[in-house]
Amino acid sequence: MEGDNHGMEKGLLLVNKEERRGSSETTITPLLIFTTFIIVSASYSFGIALGFTAGTMSSIMEDLDLSIAQFSVFGSLLTFGGMIGAIFSATIADAFGRKMTLWVAEAFFISGWLAIAQAKNIIWLDFGRFFVGTGVGLASYVVPVYIAEITPKNVRGTFTFSNQLLQNCGIATAYYIGNFVSWRTIALIGIIPCLIQFLGLFFISESPRWLAKENRDEECEVVLQNLRGKEADIVKETREIMISVDATANISMQSLFKRKYARQLIIGVGVMLLQQLCGSSGISYYAGSIFDLAGFPSQTGMTVLSMVVVPKAILGLIIVDRWGRRPLLMASAFGLCLSCISLALAFGFKGVPGIVNFTPTMAFIGILTYVMMFAAGLGALPWIIMSEIFPMDMKVVAGSLVTITNWFTGWIVSYCFNFMLIWSPTGTFIIFAIMSGLTVVFAWCLVPETRGLTLEEIQFPRES
Repeated sequence: MEGDNHGMEKGLLLVNKEERRGSSETTITPLLIFTTFIIVSASYSFGIALGFTAGTMSSIMEDLDLSIAQFSVFGSLLTFGGMIGAIFSATIADAFGRKMTLWVAEAFFISGWLAIAQAKNIIWLDFGRFFVGTGVGLASYVVPVYIAEITPKNVRGTFTFSNQLLQNCGIATAYYIGNFVSWRTIALIGIIPCLIQFLGLFFISESPRWLAKENRDEECEVVLQNLRGKEADIVKETREIMISVDATANISMQSLFKRKYARQLIIGVGVMLLQQLCGSSGISYYAGSIFDLAGFPSQTGMTVLSMVVVPKAILGLIIVDRWGRRPLLMASAFGLCLSCISLALAFGFKGVPGIVNFTPTMAFIGILTYVMMFAAGLGALPWIIMSEIFPMDMKVVAGSLVTITNWFTGWIVSYCFNFMLIWSPTGTFIIFAIMSGLTVVFAWCLVPETRGLTLEEIQFPRES
């Protein structure tokens, strides 16, 4: 068709310009590192939001006279807001660019944290949590996509995993300082990384792939050259980007449900669904409550958790481009399964006559292992996979769908979690163990390995 011919012509022109095949794929420049840092900096605030309720539950309930139901609504509004943000995130990112989407996210982040910090009643508290969640929903889609679109293929997983690393730094901060400072102070701290990103976005470039989609080819080449370094040969990479953008230019909403994209859609939705059904939102939001229920000192537990989530995320960042996405996803999910079995046994034997009370210790080990294994793999990998497997224009509808799936499921889990614990702690963690086991099977059967492939090679595998 006309679009395909235009893409072929553009590719041939670039081929004629190519005099040598450079090493742009392996170049890591200071500008690439700085750009990635700015893109992921607000993920620190995301992490603070995730860990905010874990150690502050009792103090917030006491200060504002909340019931368990009211606090469960408050906690779950982060994921509900994330779902609302996810509905619009891909559309905004596609229409106005990755940078503009992050600026919009920062407006929600900052206003939400200010509302929480100044809250005098449940209305302002919920309003702030919802706004922070909306910012999270906007950022959770665009951050991994943005990073994947600017990084060379050999380090794409590592750079995209830095999003999870910053999230875990935020979680660690909330877990640790929650033992010593008020919840209002934590909310104010959450604003700092948002301000860093808001200002830093003025100094970084738009995604070269988005520029190519907007037919701003010269800008695309300039940005890519700056990201790869002045000495790098970007001809081959630029050619692949131009051709892939033209090849996907006519993809529509109906294309999402065509048979040729069914596998990608199943994988994208599946990993997002399973990430939440493994219980990640509930355990992250209410770790302190689980410690209290098990009889383990929550302050000690939260302090230890704050010290392990970051090193484990660093480990994931190091090995994701060495092990690959699929093996790391399976290992992480298997670790979550064992952790949930440990927690189920801990509460199952609680108070049983004639059995030594090992519930506190075993519950502590279970939560510690769960948080570590989640940080090392399943926390980031669904977002990395989502950013890689969909073609450029499919990312709008497919990205929105899979992100909404994640946040909607997280909302259900985070709202129901406290009530599930009241119903049966053992039953709750058995359910999560089963879902973690299913994640291993799902990854084994369906998830492809994308390590070492360009986005174009992933989306258009060789057919000849």
